[in-house]
Amino acid sequence: MRLPPSIARRTFLRSSGLSVGSMALASMLGERSGRAATNDAVSAEIDRGVVQPLHFPARAKRVIWLYMAGGMSHLDTFDHKQKLVDMHGQPMPESITNGQQIAQLQGSKLVCMAPQHPFQRWGDSGQEISTIWPELGSRCADDLCIVRSMHTEAINHDPAHTFMNTGSMIAGRPAMGSWLLYGLGAETRNLPGFVVMVSTGNYGQKQPIAARQWHSGFLPSRFQGVEFRSVGDPVLYVHSPAGVTDARQRDVVDAVKELNQIQAATTGDSEVATRIAQYEMAFRMQTSVPELVDVSDEPQSILDLYGTRGGDGTFGSNCLLARRLAERGVRFIQLYHRDWDHHGAVKDHVAGSAAEVDRGAAALLTDLKQRGMLDDTIVVFGSEFGRTPMAQGDGRDHHLAGFTMWMVGGGFRSGLSYGATDELGYHAVENRVSVHDLHATLLHQLGIDHMRFTTKFQGLDAKLTGVEPARVVTELLS
Repeated sequence: MRLPPSIARRTFLRSSGLSVGSMALASMLGERSGRAATNDAVSAEIDRGVVQPLHFPARAKRVIWLYMAGGMSHLDTFDHKQKLVDMHGQPMPESITNGQQIAQLQGSKLVCMAPQHPFQRWGDSGQEISTIWPELGSRCADDLCIVRSMHTEAINHDPAHTFMNTGSMIAGRPAMGSWLLYGLGAETRNLPGFVVMVSTGNYGQKQPIAARQWHSGFLPSRFQGVEFRSVGDPVLYVHSPAGVTDARQRDVVDAVKELNQIQAATTGDSEVATRIAQYEMAFRMQTSVPELVDVSDEPQSILDLYGTRGGDGTFGSNCLLARRLAERGVRFIQLYHRDWDHHGAVKDHVAGSAAEVDRGAAALLTDLKQRGMLDDTIVVFGSEFGRTPMAQGDGRDHHLAGFTMWMVGGGFRSGLSYGATDELGYHAVENRVSVHDLHATLLHQLGIDHMRFTTKFQGLDAKLTGVEPARVVTELLS
């Protein structure tokens, strides 16, 4: 049996009278300059990213993505359709649904279902938003850039999540947060540059969220997202065991680092550099994470704004933590609320789910704005797809042909309603915006040309926005 190269080298060195110790000494002395150059290059890539210089002047530095997992009904939240009210209980016109991809309603009698809650005009901009959003409507309507003409390619949850996060329905592609870390680098060395948090409410089917939604795919693993727990310590084992001092732990980290540097110099494996960086990050997080989650330094007015004292697992608590992460330089923050899969009881459940996130989302926007952070932070709000205008009992089915998302900050226009679905809310028909268009526009605001932002994978130039044409939606930008 052929021995692995590393074993063969050890055998050769041993038979030549060289010890592992002398090999290590040679690595640390004779090859120190080459290894240092390698580590410096890795460190520079982590800090600065590969897009140097930026393709455009950046309007934003970071993204906070409020992800309503499960498929929020656009028709009961942000896209009012009077025609659907008028046709409530009547058959859905076959001219609209013939040949269309439908999930669980395929072959069923399709009956129109009116919006389940009233809409009203909010703010000076007159944004038409459901009354189930009293905080967002009263405080933030004039800040929202609402896109009512989104469409996607996936009809079921998992591939739709994957498509929204990675630009592809094929599992194993890098998440947008990983692309941003790779391209722009990190602004902090004490916290991960890509952080994910998940909250769960009391309404609808609980949407499973897999870790592959924030994976780095074919990019180096140091760019993958890190999930913080919403209750208790965000990271397991963040506190040292009793009797273990910082100095003793530093000695262990330094010793492991030296061994890994020897391996990196020997093998040239880029993942060893990731291992070194992650050990260092873990050590620094033992100080940075407890400080991050200790909200005792927040004034009572801020705690009242979010309606939480932190660490309680709610969406509002995660929103407060997201602001604190953004302040500390985290590049991409994604908050999942997995409570929006309303196949039944949509009237009660959509109102309940909205109540679970309304205050936190409005507080986050208000807080960022009063701190001047909305100027360079993009907040994104939306789901993987929408829900059908047709009833599924007293609920709604999955829907890919038209739905709503909104953005705030980072150079997006305030108080704008853009695009439209048809009169029954089925198809996006006016100023259609694809998921790839959304990704291209977000990248543009961060200073990146999506067409030039590529990396080699299996012989091809892979990119976040895929191979189909995508455009920067300049009409959304100020």
